[in-house]
Amino acid sequence: MAQPKLLLSILDSDLEKELLASKQIKQFDVAHISGQDSWIDRLLEESVDVVIAQVDQFDESDLKRLTDESCRLLTNIDVIFISSGEPNPSIEKAMLRGVSYHLRFPINVEYIEEIAAELYEELLDDASDSEPVVESDLDQFGMLVGSSPKMKRLYRIIRKSADSQASILILGESGSGKELVANTMHMMSERCEGPFISINCGAISPELIESELFGHVKGSFTGATGDRVGVFEQAHGGTLFLDEVTEMPIDHQVKLLRVLESGEFKKVGSGKTQKSDARIIAATNREPADAMEEGQFREDLYYRIAQFPIRVPPLRDRERDVVGLAKHFLAHRNAEENSAKEISHDAIEKIKSHDWPGNVRELMHTIERAHILADDTISIDHLIIDTLASAEPASDIPTDMPLDEVEKSVILKTLEEKGGNKTETAEQLGISVKTLYNKLEKYGASD
Repeated sequence: MAQPKLLLSILDSDLEKELLASKQIKQFDVAHISGQDSWIDRLLEESVDVVIAQVDQFDESDLKRLTDESCRLLTNIDVIFISSGEPNPSIEKAMLRGVSYHLRFPINVEYIEEIAAELYEELLDDASDSEPVVESDLDQFGMLVGSSPKMKRLYRIIRKSADSQASILILGESGSGKELVANTMHMMSERCEGPFISINCGAISPELIESELFGHVKGSFTGATGDRVGVFEQAHGGTLFLDEVTEMPIDHQVKLLRVLESGEFKKVGSGKTQKSDARIIAATNREPADAMEEGQFREDLYYRIAQFPIRVPPLRDRERDVVGLAKHFLAHRNAEENSAKEISHDAIEKIKSHDWPGNVRELMHTIERAHILADDTISIDHLIIDTLASAEPASDIPTDMPLDEVEKSVILKTLEEKGGNKTETAEQLGISVKTLYNKLEKYGASD
């Protein structure tokens, strides 16, 4: 193939010299933009594979030029933004439209070289086998944040599969970011201008699932006081995200399978067949094999939605991303609250030592609580880690109570602590929402 082409536009003279002298950059056919010349003009004039651009002055008009040309312009190439790190809504919007990386000063040139080497190998269809651990601040890919090798591998998989028409099944623990992965895939796909519709299959009343999926017409059942548009119709031309798909009642799964295979559906109470034009991305925090063995998930449905399975790594396997994410969430809270709170070394050590069974969501909530409690500096005392792992010692568990009663007590107490929120209760207990509903019904506490 022709030598991959790289467009380089750097305003900082020292950084520019370093990159132009880099062996990894020199591998490319480099188109160099000097001074204040517009890299966007050049990009729209000729075909390139990779862009590295310093975008301190990037604004809404620049974003409009890129997205007006084609919403896929930024997803057909790999774009690396470099900025001073000042808040810039236009850059954030560009990240959602397909910019691969956003690096902030001070720049780690070695990291840019790593990215360039990786992209060069990918363009030559010879993917790199190893990726060193990155110690700099975390970088952003679409709606995802992280620099660990496992996250970089996830980024590559998303880039390669975003425009595929294959059904995607995202596997990962609760709180690991499965919906963010789905949203990033949508933003980087040819359907990016279409809607992204999300539905939690385990949180819908079984009586309403068919109506939620396909819609209904007025008068089709008691309470149907008007027509309803289902999620398959809402997602027309875009992406439909079926979260916790393994928690859908087994007798309804065949109806989902039918529309996935035929591409057709009917609203409840209607004889009219409608055509579905939605790219399907599903997700589950359960192992599909276990759900199938337990008779809660159809094998044929699994093979239909798992044409391309993607596994999201748990936070405990993302190495230094843990501390980086904690600082990322703290910076976000500081920006939101116009504050400048810091975090102590002891607090950092506690964050590093925790396993984070609730993954990124648990870490985010922990930092948000700590930000509220701290005055100027988050200390170890401000880190309220609310997980089952930090519960009271086992000696406090009653030994003279039947196991069923212990389970009931724990579930009802957790539900009370979560203010009746069943989704959060299920996540806290490590069970599915469907399982929680079944147990509450058993206890006569389902209302």
